[in-house]
Amino acid sequence: MPTSLALPAKTDAPILPAPVAKLSRHLMPARKRDDVAPRPTAIIYCEGNFGAIDGKTANGLVRHSEKYEILSVIDSEKAGLDTGVVLDDRANAIPVCRDLADALWQAVDVPDYFIFGMAPLSGMLSMHERKLVLEAIGLGMNVVNGLHEFLNDDPEFAAASAANNVHILDVRKPRAKKDLRMFSGRIDEVTCPKIAVLGTDGAIGKRTTATILTKALNDRGLKAVMVGTGQTGLIQGARYGIALDAIPSQFCSGEMEATMVEAFEGENPDVIIVEGQGALSHPAYLTSTFILRGSHPDGVVLQHAPGRTNLGDFGDMPMPTPASEINLIETFADTKVIGLTINHENMSDAEVGTAITDYTSDLGIPVTDALTRSPDRLAEMVFRAFPELEAKVTGQAQ
Repeated sequence: MPTSLALPAKTDAPILPAPVAKLSRHLMPARKRDDVAPRPTAIIYCEGNFGAIDGKTANGLVRHSEKYEILSVIDSEKAGLDTGVVLDDRANAIPVCRDLADALWQAVDVPDYFIFGMAPLSGMLSMHERKLVLEAIGLGMNVVNGLHEFLNDDPEFAAASAANNVHILDVRKPRAKKDLRMFSGRIDEVTCPKIAVLGTDGAIGKRTTATILTKALNDRGLKAVMVGTGQTGLIQGARYGIALDAIPSQFCSGEMEATMVEAFEGENPDVIIVEGQGALSHPAYLTSTFILRGSHPDGVVLQHAPGRTNLGDFGDMPMPTPASEINLIETFADTKVIGLTINHENMSDAEVGTAITDYTSDLGIPVTDALTRSPDRLAEMVFRAFPELEAKVTGQAQ
């Protein structure tokens, strides 16, 4: 890799892919930021997947990040677009860049973090991706890695991080087995309502809905705490959570339970919202079983994508219906599905409206779309199932 890189003058012309050199922070173009945020800055790598299923980590961070200030997303296939427009048809001033050189040019300074923003089925880096992450480390950027491949255990990455005085955060890496916790029954000590947001498939919007629901309840005067169960929620800054799919199965229910107890004791919340993973019916992902067993939810909000005909990662396997998933959940666990939320991918707004009407009639439960409809509908869904929570809000208002 070259030892220096002459950056071209800034123009409106697209920046072509270029090798990235080892630059110190003070050598980057000195352009003043109008808004200096206290959060560390980050760029997200999501080549060929931004806005798609395997880009769910990048998608989630662009929509919500308490921990990092997201400067840009790298995806050459959507370079030049606004990330908010790509995801939600609403501009957010976070650009999609062609490559690392483009992302560095558009940043005021070398970002603090390079986030690997994809969640491929393999959970591993390709050879090209290895090289790119090493380039980022060479520039002095810390790395956030949500894959099943732990970079701190790789001699090449460990040596590079030490040489450049940066940190690699392997989000999914669990604590040592001797420190993992077994199920104990202490979940019964969590006396506030517990609501899990589950789904009919993986990468279907459970975390997004859980985040919006948590905010909606907090905005109405309740103290709602979200417990994350996957790498994206942890990267976003969830105070309580675990990467459940990286924990040996014997400890999953116990770790889930212990995290719920920690959130309850640490926050004294009115309600806990639990991010779901996979689907209970899914043949490849079993994390929903541990969420149901470990968190003992009092209610479940189910997320479904009517526009999907087959499972996201298994194109020859048909999607379950909401009715079949509800029956499975309520048979498997002592809980009740209190509402259905729609993932509107591949649907027009009119089709979403029709789906809401039809599912409400067919299932007899409230139905909404967390992203395109008012968050009031999510809050009302919870208040209908847990009137004691609505009473708290009413009491505070008097």
